[in-house]
Amino acid sequence: MARKDKTGGKARGKAGDKSGGQSGSKSGGKGKVGIIGLGIMGGSFARNLIADGWQVVGVDTDPARRKEMAKAGVKICDHVKDVVAQAPVVITSLPSPKALHAVAAEIAEAKAPARIVVEASTFTLDDKLAAEKVLRKAGHTMLDCPMSGTGAQAAVKDLVVYASGDSKAIKKILPVFAGFSRQTHDLGEFGNGSKMKYVANLLVAIHNVAAAEAMVLGMKAGLDPEVIFKFANAGAGQSRMFEIRGPMMVKDDYSVPTMKNYLWQKDMAVIGEFANKLGVPTPMFSATLPIYASTLSTGYAEQDTGAVCGVLEKMAGVKRKKKKKK
Repeated sequence: MARKDKTGGKARGKAGDKSGGQSGSKSGGKGKVGIIGLGIMGGSFARNLIADGWQVVGVDTDPARRKEMAKAGVKICDHVKDVVAQAPVVITSLPSPKALHAVAAEIAEAKAPARIVVEASTFTLDDKLAAEKVLRKAGHTMLDCPMSGTGAQAAVKDLVVYASGDSKAIKKILPVFAGFSRQTHDLGEFGNGSKMKYVANLLVAIHNVAAAEAMVLGMKAGLDPEVIFKFANAGAGQSRMFEIRGPMMVKDDYSVPTMKNYLWQKDMAVIGEFANKLGVPTPMFSATLPIYASTLSTGYAEQDTGAVCGVLEKMAGVKRKKKKKK
């Protein structure tokens, strides 16, 4: 039974935290972790866990990703059941609710010993609760643990884990979280992690467009993009999104995505649905929706969400000056 969160969230372990013990056998270094979904986030989890001394087994539907992650040291499996058979802790990082339900069913059908399943994606509470019910019936413990951070942040372990669910399970796997994040917080009952992620992503959505809007205003006024980034980033209006995506906006290059625009649409829909159910007005968040939607029809669908700057540039009639080659 889920417990009530009476603490407002408890900070849990950073890198090097040995509390709660480690999962896996001593013969495998720190142990073995399974990852289902080796995309931008899951791939970063894998690389950082391997660097931290863990064995990683994983599965992905994309042949190119499987090949890339095999080179990075991941033992690639053919099926979800193969991952679950080998790893006591399994992280799922998935692109859609459909994938979540399919994976939950496959884990349940694998008849593996009791596992801790860390669901790290951003989905609705209804979808997460449905998957948790399936896994609980099969004897597994599912945790709701979305991540705060972009793909670029994931690559350098600059993530915050919003963990929720069984507190003992969270404590037990703190060393796993420390292998790919800078902080883990136990937010209480299952689902609180997702609620916190919706709040964080609402801010990300607004700050990202605000950063682009400021950049476009400066450029239209004749300021050099590098100057705008340097001095806005040093001033009172600085934000984490401006710091992370500002360099992309300066270069006008969004081809190396930390979050692809077409995938971000899913997260935006989840936030909007959550706020609507609670009857909370979101005027600033709602104002960003058409800007993000425009990325899909202007050639930026597969590119980073920082490309909202490109959308606003076209709307403002900004024409960048071509820099002379040295």
